Amino acid sequence: MTIVLISKAIWALSALGLIILVLLHSPKGDGLGALGGQAQLFTSTKSAEVTLNRATWTLTVIFMGLTIVLSAGWIG
Repeated sequence: MTIVLISKAIWALSALGLIILVLLHSPKGDGLGALGGQAQLFTSTKSAEVTLNRATWTLTVIFMGLTIVLSAGWIG
Protein backbone atom coordinates (compact mmCIF):
# COMPACT_ATOMS: atom_id res chain seq x y z
CA MET A 1 0.00 0.00 0.00
CA THR A 2 2.80 2.44 0.79
CA ILE A 3 4.55 1.83 -2.54
CA VAL A 4 1.38 2.95 -4.31
CA LEU A 5 1.18 6.12 -2.24
CA ILE A 6 4.86 6.88 -2.86
CA SER A 7 4.38 6.28 -6.59
CA LYS A 8 1.36 8.57 -6.67
CA ALA A 9 3.28 11.28 -4.81
CA ILE A 10 6.20 11.05 -7.26
CA TRP A 11 3.70 11.08 -10.15
CA ALA A 12 2.02 14.24 -8.83
CA LEU A 13 5.35 15.98 -8.20
CA SER A 14 6.57 15.12 -11.69
CA ALA A 15 3.35 16.55 -13.15
CA LEU A 16 3.84 19.78 -11.21
CA GLY A 17 7.50 19.91 -12.24
CA LEU A 18 6.55 19.43 -15.89
CA ILE A 19 4.12 22.32 -15.73
CA ILE A 20 6.75 24.59 -14.25
CA LEU A 21 9.47 23.54 -16.70
CA VAL A 22 7.23 23.95 -19.73
CA LEU A 23 6.40 27.47 -18.58
CA LEU A 24 10.12 28.23 -18.22
CA HIS A 25 10.89 27.26 -21.80
CA SER A 26 11.21 30.12 -24.24
CA PRO A 27 9.63 29.49 -27.63
CA LYS A 28 11.40 32.34 -29.44
CA GLY A 29 11.67 35.17 -26.97
CA ASP A 30 12.59 35.22 -23.32
CA GLY A 31 9.44 33.48 -22.10
CA LEU A 32 8.66 33.24 -18.41
CA GLY A 33 12.23 32.15 -17.73
CA ALA A 34 13.32 35.78 -17.81
CA LEU A 35 11.17 36.51 -14.75
CA GLY A 36 13.19 34.28 -12.45
CA GLY A 37 16.55 35.46 -13.67
CA GLN A 38 17.56 32.05 -14.99
CA ALA A 39 20.26 33.55 -17.19
CA GLN A 40 22.26 34.36 -14.07
CA LEU A 41 22.26 30.73 -12.94
CA PHE A 42 23.94 29.45 -16.09
CA THR A 43 26.98 30.52 -18.07
CA SER A 44 25.01 31.03 -21.25
CA THR A 45 21.49 30.95 -22.59
CA LYS A 46 22.31 27.83 -24.60
CA SER A 47 23.38 26.03 -21.42
CA ALA A 48 20.10 27.00 -19.76
CA GLU A 49 18.08 25.63 -22.68
CA VAL A 50 20.01 22.35 -22.69
CA THR A 51 19.51 21.95 -18.95
CA LEU A 52 15.79 22.74 -19.23
CA ASN A 53 15.41 20.27 -22.08
CA ARG A 54 17.11 17.47 -20.15
CA ALA A 55 15.06 18.12 -17.02
CA THR A 56 11.85 18.26 -19.05
CA TRP A 57 12.57 14.98 -20.84
CA THR A 58 13.52 13.28 -17.58
CA LEU A 59 10.29 14.35 -15.88
CA THR A 60 8.31 13.36 -18.98
CA VAL A 61 9.72 9.83 -18.89
CA ILE A 62 9.03 9.54 -15.15
CA PHE A 63 5.50 10.92 -15.53
CA MET A 64 4.56 8.74 -18.49
CA GLY A 65 6.12 5.63 -16.95
CA LEU A 66 4.28 6.08 -13.68
CA THR A 67 1.07 6.86 -15.56
CA ILE A 68 1.26 3.49 -17.31
CA VAL A 69 2.26 1.59 -14.17
CA LEU A 70 -0.43 3.16 -11.98
CA SER A 71 -3.21 2.89 -14.54
CA ALA A 72 -2.43 -0.76 -15.31
CA GLY A 73 -2.40 -1.63 -11.62
CA TRP A 74 0.94 -3.42 -11.84
CA ILE A 75 1.86 -2.42 -8.29
CA GLY A 76 -0.22 -2.79 -5.20
